[in-house]
Formats: sequence, C-alpha cells, structure tokens
Amino acid sequence: MNALTIDREGWTTAGDELLHDAIELRRAIHREPELGLHLPKTTEKLLKALEGLPLEIRQGPSTTGVLAILRGSANGRTVLLRGDMDALPLTEDTGLDFSSRTAGAMHACGHDTHVAMLAGAARALCAKKDQLAGTVMFMFQPGEEGWHGARFMLDDGLIDPLPDAAFALHISPNMPTGVFASRTGPLLASSDSIRIKVVGAGGHASMPHDAIDPIPVACEIVTALQTFITRRISVFDPAVITIAHIEGGTTYNIIPEFARMRGTLRTLSEHTREACFAGIRQVAESIATAHGCTAEVELERGFPVTVCTGREVDLAEQVAKDLYGDGAWMTMKTPMMGAEDFSYVLQKVPGLMAFLGAAPTGVGGDYRSCCALHSNKMTLDEQVMARGIAMHCAYAEAVLSGALAE
Repeated sequence: MNALTIDREGWTTAGDELLHDAIELRRAIHREPELGLHLPKTTEKLLKALEGLPLEIRQGPSTTGVLAILRGSANGRTVLLRGDMDALPLTEDTGLDFSSRTAGAMHACGHDTHVAMLAGAARALCAKKDQLAGTVMFMFQPGEEGWHGARFMLDDGLIDPLPDAAFALHISPNMPTGVFASRTGPLLASSDSIRIKVVGAGGHASMPHDAIDPIPVACEIVTALQTFITRRISVFDPAVITIAHIEGGTTYNIIPEFARMRGTLRTLSEHTREACFAGIRQVAESIATAHGCTAEVELERGFPVTVCTGREVDLAEQVAKDLYGDGAWMTMKTPMMGAEDFSYVLQKVPGLMAFLGAAPTGVGGDYRSCCALHSNKMTLDEQVMARGIAMHCAYAEAVLSGALAE
C-alpha cells in the first residue's frame, strides 16, 4: 500500500461546515420515512440536496435508488461510496421534535443519517472536482431492510463499470461516539429464513393414539436444530439458528393436522451456510418421518456474508486516524450476526463497511445502555455526521490518489 496523502484539514473543515445542512436533510427524511424499494419522497429530498452539482444521475427500473457519478479531472480509479435510504416498520416513540409522521414507519436504523452524510460528502467532493484523480460513485440505495436493494441496483446495471473499491458507513448508538470500527474478513452474517410445516393427522385431544400429533414433533425439531448447530457446525466458523415463531391448532381439545414454525439462519461463511441448509432439511424431515409425520421445509436465501478486504480496511484505519487521531479507530475483535445487503457489492468489489459510533448525549458515557438499532426509542448524536462526511471524502481521495496501489 502506498503512503497515504489526504487533505486532513480540508475534509474535517468541510464536515463541520456541512453539518448544519446534513442535520436539516436528516430530519426532513426522518419525518417522512418510507419502506421498501420505492421511496419517492426520500428520493425527491435527496435529488433536491444534490441539485446544481456536477453529477451524472442514474436511476433504474427496479427501485427509486440513485447512483450519482462525479468525474474528476483525470481518468483514474473509481471509488464507490454508499448510503442506504429506507426505514423500518415501527411506530416511533422517541419524543423528538422531528419524529416520524408516517404511521408504522421509522428510521430506527440510522439510514436517514447515512443519506445525509453521503449527500454532504457529494457536495464536498464536487467542490474539489478538479483535484480528483478519478471518479466517485455515490450509491443512494433503497430497500436495505430485507428488500435486496443493492442487488437490484447491480442487476439494473447502474454500477457499470464496477469500481476499484467500495466503502459504506453505518451509524451505531452502541459504540463510542465519533469512533469508526470495522475488521478484516467477515463483518456481518448472512441472513436466511426458515419455514417448516410439520404435517400429521388431526384428532381428539383425549385420544392422541388415534391421531398423529404434529406439535411435539415440531418441538423436537426445534431442539434438534440446536443440537445440530452445537455438534455438527464448527465453533470456529459458527452459525446461529433461531426459531422465533411457532403455531399450530385452533383450540385446547383438538389435535391439529399441522404445525408451522419460522426462524432465521445466520452464518459467517458460504461453506457453513450450505452445510446448515442441508442439515436443517435433514433434521426436520428425518424427525418428522420417525414420528409418522412429514415435514415441508422452505429455506429462503437472504443477504450473503458481508466480507471486508484487508487492504481496504487498513486504508480506512489510516484515514480515520489521520483525520481524528489514533482513538478514532477501533478494530472489532469479532463479527456481528446482523446482516447487510452491502454484501452484494462487496461480493464483486474489494472494500469495507465501517460503523460510526453515535451514542446520544446524556448517557454518561455508557453507550452500551443506549437503545439499539431497530428500537422504536433509538436516538443518535447528530454531531458525528460531520465525521462521517469527512471520512467519506478522505477515503475516496485516498483511493483515487493510489493509496491502494501495489
């Protein structure tokens, strides 16, 4: 990796100067959250924020996502910066002046801040257009919360040609405020859904011998899946199976014909993911057969594992420390078992996702006690967005200036 040269003072100043606009954009998006792949109000606010900048705007048929392209003065490398846009199906309970006005929707994962930080970075980098030795792609992506928005934007051909490196920031209230954090290798897990229907034969609850009760069979499958995880899957390449919903029957004195269960599978490698897919099916079907039932198993693939590449993580660490000192970076010891569809980009392009700590003020330094992402009470320290803007800009500049070159 080449020596790092970035405009430290320029980018930190730009972040501070653009903070007010970022907060205004964040709050406007927060008031009107939208779900899924089509976010017309959010996209309209974004495009207004980008208005007048020397950007090429691309949009595809599958989503209301936006790819904004800034071409520097030289034909060099290309770097992609990503911010996701969609909200979660929650009813907000924060008491903020700019709380959600949309029933059943809330920006409880910080995506409103991701859009605002990336829009701020676009404005800052556009101001240095003539000094950029390459191209910056700003990926404003809907549908991250389970809708595969990144995959749709890739399939629509918006990110063509592929960049040399990709970078995304994710805000977190449960990390030290202002600190960036990531790691080489798996950062976040794959996320797949499990549906199992156990079919027996209904009957009277007083005469189970004249029926085939699917409920104890379903319960046995739940327990056996946990045994499968602990005895068949290596602790050094782990998996988590959680059966979070189980239902069967209509009343207290009737044995039902079937019982259903739903759950999730999380893994940190494709090898373990495939082993779990085969094992879940084998366990469920074999146990059902042993009790005279049948098991219908549906395994739906979700996001793949989010894998960060070493050179790009090392560069991000250098950038963060150069901007804000050695304490601005934290190397995570372990992955997290949450999932992220930026993984689709990182399957094709070297890069990383990093977290930015944003514990709200007034928690006495105990960021671990803050309401977590996906909580309807989650709040953030908006001041850290200045650091997010600067980090986007400095990382892009470092990549384009050849810091990753051999």
